[in-house]
Amino acid sequence: MSTQLFEDLGLSMNEAKIYDALITYGGSGVSTIALRSSVHRSNAYDSLHRLIKKGLVYEVFSQKETIYEAVDPGKLLEFVEEKQAKVQAALPSLLSQFQQHRSPERAYIFKGIEGVKNYLREALKVGENIYSFGAKGAWFDPRLETFVRWFLKEAKRNKIQYHHIFDHEVREKLPHVLKAVGKPYKFLPKEYATDSTMDVFGDHVVTFHGLELAKLRDDITIFVMVSPGLAESYRAWWKLVWDLLPEAKNRRGK
Repeated sequence: MSTQLFEDLGLSMNEAKIYDALITYGGSGVSTIALRSSVHRSNAYDSLHRLIKKGLVYEVFSQKETIYEAVDPGKLLEFVEEKQAKVQAALPSLLSQFQQHRSPERAYIFKGIEGVKNYLREALKVGENIYSFGAKGAWFDPRLETFVRWFLKEAKRNKIQYHHIFDHEVREKLPHVLKAVGKPYKFLPKEYATDSTMDVFGDHVVTFHGLELAKLRDDITIFVMVSPGLAESYRAWWKLVWDLLPEAKNRRGK
């Protein structure tokens, strides 16, 4: 059954059931469609006409009754592209309105793996260097592999540089992380390891805990504070710690 996919693409539940039935069983009259899709006949009739308007169903007239056929499922890609084009056309105006009413100082939270993706997308939008403290390579959680690969590529394209202060374990156990993010980076002494981290970029300060090496807790909560003054202060404190730490190559040589 593909009804959930069709609903995700914007069809109503009844439209999705009917379109799925037409693809599965072929064209038929309203009564048969209603039976196969488990949609009441009166609702099926209305949904069919909405699907016709959307270009996903067409009518075949005959002497006995009107037959309804599904359009080739390839039409779904066109359906999605048309919606995307509409959003892209409206986006400049929507962003302008959004920014006008957005407070320069705010705080909010993201949840879970998708929340991590959300804050990293914001980092790309801000487009400024990222200063990380207490990092454990959590971006490299296997569940984020594809996303992070895209993120690092986009960050490089936008000339965003990372400045990492890693927990000591990363140096020995996650060399692939160091290679992926690149220098500059330094390491905290072993006694200062925690399960929390902080990222500062632009006017954003992002904090969260529940980290293991290259792993994020499932129910992780990401706290985001947006404040130009606060972010500048956090960057100054980050720089203080950075200046007090030895260079990574010196630590590696011990």
